Amino acid sequence: MGDNLSEQLRKATIKDDNTDGDWKSKLQAPVKDSRVQTEDVTATKGLEFEDFYIKRELMMGIFEAGFEKPSPIQEETIPVALTGRDILARAKNGTGKTAAFVIPTLERINPKNSKTQALILVPTRELALQTSQVCRTLGKHLGINVMVTTGGTGLKDDIIRLGDTVHVIVGTPGRVLDLASKGVADLSECPIFVMDEADKLLSPEFTVVIEQILAFHPKDRQVMLFSATFPMIVKEFKDKNMQNPYEINLMDELTLRGITQYYAFVEEKQKVHCLNTLFQKLQINQSIIFCNSTNRVELLAKKITELGFSCFYSHAKMAQHNRNKVFHDFRNGVSRNLVCSDLLTRGIDIQAVNVVINFDFPKNAETYLHRIGRSGRFGHLGLAINLINWDDRFNLYKIEKDLGTEIQAIPSCIDKSLYVYDAPENIPRPPSNAPKANTSDQDSPSTNGQVNRRSQGYQAIGQQYPPRGGYGQQQRGGYRGRGQGQRRAPPPASAWPNGQASATQA
Repeated sequence: MGDNLSEQLRKATIKDDNTDGDWKSKLQAPVKDSRVQTEDVTATKGLEFEDFYIKRELMMGIFEAGFEKPSPIQEETIPVALTGRDILARAKNGTGKTAAFVIPTLERINPKNSKTQALILVPTRELALQTSQVCRTLGKHLGINVMVTTGGTGLKDDIIRLGDTVHVIVGTPGRVLDLASKGVADLSECPIFVMDEADKLLSPEFTVVIEQILAFHPKDRQVMLFSATFPMIVKEFKDKNMQNPYEINLMDELTLRGITQYYAFVEEKQKVHCLNTLFQKLQINQSIIFCNSTNRVELLAKKITELGFSCFYSHAKMAQHNRNKVFHDFRNGVSRNLVCSDLLTRGIDIQAVNVVINFDFPKNAETYLHRIGRSGRFGHLGLAINLINWDDRFNLYKIEKDLGTEIQAIPSCIDKSLYVYDAPENIPRPPSNAPKANTSDQDSPSTNGQVNRRSQGYQAIGQQYPPRGGYGQQQRGGYRGRGQGQRRAPPPASAWPNGQASATQA
C-alpha cells in the first residue's frame, strides 16, 4: 500500500491556477503611462515588487493601480519596513513616498485581527483623503478596512465606524487624539505608527498632540517618518521616540529634475494681466495657482473666471464638504485651474498638473519646494512660474541660495517639450464619474469653491485637450500698467510673459 501511495504522489502534479502568467494576465491594469520619467524615479537598483516577497493579493492591487517597478525610495524603504524597524526617510516630492510606507504597512496587517493595526498621520484633510484612497486601492484584494478621520466632519460618524472593524486609520492629529482620548479609537495593540510630511507634523502646533497620540501605542511600536525636508525638530523627536531608526536620504539635490523654473518681474497691479497672458500662451493640462492669503485666493479666482477660464478655488476657511468636493472634482479633471493657499502644498498628487504658478511668491524655501512639487509628479515634466515684484527680490535670492537652484527669467516662448505631453488624455486619473462640461453655463463664482464654465471653455474629461490650453475667445486682463524696472540686473524683454512690458532701470 505504501508503494502504491508513493507511486501516486510521484505521478501527481500540483496544479496552480494562479501561476505568474495567469494571475498577471487577469489583472485590470490601467493604460500604461508612456510619459518620459527623470532619474528621480528611474535611478533604481533594478528590483521588482516580486523581490519583496509580499502577498500576491497586495501585488495584484499594486499592479492594478498602474505601478510597474518600485521607485528608489520604495526600494530603500519597503524591505526595511517589513522587518518592523523604525525608519526616518527623506526623499523628493512626488517620488513615491506614500506607497513606500503604505505597501509594507498593508503587508504586515492581519485581516483576521479586528484590532486597529496601523495609524497614518498627515497634516491636512485633503492629504488624509488621498492617502486613505491609496490604502484602499493597493489593498482592495486583502480584505482590509481603512478609515479616514479628520476635523471638520461629524464625530458621531467616526464613533459609529470605529464600532466595526478598522485595520488602518488615516487621519489628522487633532481628530485622532480626540478619538483616542475618548477611548473610541483603541491604539493599545497598534504596532505601526506612520507620519507623512513629518516636518509639518512636528512643527510646534502639532508636536504636543503627536506625543500624546504616541502614548496610546504599545512600547514596541514601529515608527516611520517621511518627508522632503527635515528640520532640527525632527532630530529631537527621533532621539526621544525612535529606537535605532534606519535613516534614508535620497536628497542629493532638493528640487525635482523634471521641473523647469522661471520668474517674471511684474508690478503688483499687472499680475492678473500677466496671468491672463500665461493662460493664453501656455499649453496647460491642469494648473495650480498659489496665493499667500485666503482673501487673495477668492479674489483671484473671481478674476480668473471673469477672464473666461475654468477655475476652482480652495482654502482653509471653506467648509470641509466644499473643500472635499473641490479636491475630488479637480483631481477628476472637471476644471483646468485651481487657485489655493498653502493648504494643498503638502503631498497632494494630481498627475495631470503640469504647471504651477506662484501668483504670490512664498516667503521661504520650504514652502517654495512643496509648492512647485505639485507638478512634475513621479519623475514627469512640469513647469513652475513665479510672479516676482520688487518686494520679493530678497526672498528670490534666499530661496535660490537655500535650494542650490537657479530660477531663470522667463523667455518669450517656452519650449513645450519642457512640460507638454503629446497625449494628455493618457495621463492617469482616478476612476471618476465626473460630469461633462455644461457648455451653456456662464461663469459665476460660488461659495463652495467651484465655478461654472463658459461656453467654448474646458472640455469634458476623457476628451482630447484643445491646443494652447483650449480656451475659446479670451477676454483681456482686468489690470493694466507698465512694469517697474528691477535692480537685480535689468531683466531681458523676454522676462515679461506678454513680451511687451518695458523695464526701466532705477
